Amino acid sequence: MAKEIWVFAEQRDKELPGGVFEALGIARTLADSLSTKVTAVLLGDGIRELTGQLKGVDKVYLVEDKTLDSFNSERFSKVLAGLVQKENPLLFIFPGTANGKSLAPRVAAATGGGMVSDCNDIALTDGKLEFTHSILAGKGLAKANLDESVTGFVTIRPKAFERTEGNTGEVIEITPEASWLESKLKVKEFIAELSEKVSLEEADIIVAGGRGTGGNFGPLEELAEVLGGAVGASRAAVDAGWISYAHQVGQTGKTVSPKVYIACGISGALQHLAGMQSADVIIAINKNPDAPIFQMAHYGIVGDMFEIIPEIIAEVKKA
Repeated sequence: MAKEIWVFAEQRDKELPGGVFEALGIARTLADSLSTKVTAVLLGDGIRELTGQLKGVDKVYLVEDKTLDSFNSERFSKVLAGLVQKENPLLFIFPGTANGKSLAPRVAAATGGGMVSDCNDIALTDGKLEFTHSILAGKGLAKANLDESVTGFVTIRPKAFERTEGNTGEVIEITPEASWLESKLKVKEFIAELSEKVSLEEADIIVAGGRGTGGNFGPLEELAEVLGGAVGASRAAVDAGWISYAHQVGQTGKTVSPKVYIACGISGALQHLAGMQSADVIIAINKNPDAPIFQMAHYGIVGDMFEIIPEIIAEVKKA
């Protein structure tokens, strides 16, 4: 049997984000092709009940400790690296979340493994794993292979893979070594993003604003609410202090793949496009008919967003 495929089962406040189930889906597909097992790795404190939600896995490594109650990139990466060095899996898949993107390269560096980020596809070609991932800020795709003598680490793009069903495997409790839990990083406080009612990474609909909003995100927030979506923003809007970084979409923000992305007053800089271009449908609203965003958009409206958005809201409410 080939070496195992692992998935980092990230949990936030004792809830599993959607990216975990997508990672489990591609892991199960690959494991079946390679006749090997899928192992989910779950870290935290008081989280055993989450193991029942991990479907399509053969094993769950449950690592619980009071020091793992909140996310600490140094401590979490040490625990994961320690497990990898003991078990030597073939591949370790991480959701493409902020935490996943933080941990995967850390663990890869600590264990001497290979790393591919932002994967759109993982396939078995001529008996070897082949990874398709975004390059040049999303302008192109490249294929890569990893040295299978060491563990490979990948992060996956949100919603790039189908979820899986199946049974939950054996739960194996792991007692972390004391050295794994040492950390010079001290987390003083977590501040919840109260305005983010729907996670950007989970949202099917995103209404995003840029410099053209002039700092007035009120109409965008109302549109997002009536559509059951989330509010996003360009880096320009975040840098101006109009909205918090938690809403930033782009190369230095979050990568999203919603069903519908409505870009309001966003010119379409390459950095922003890299984070949202995989949306199923892109709708652009901008005063400038020559804005680059229109080249990417499936539908475009040239005009004043503060006149157009209220009309859209009224029609949605009617429907």
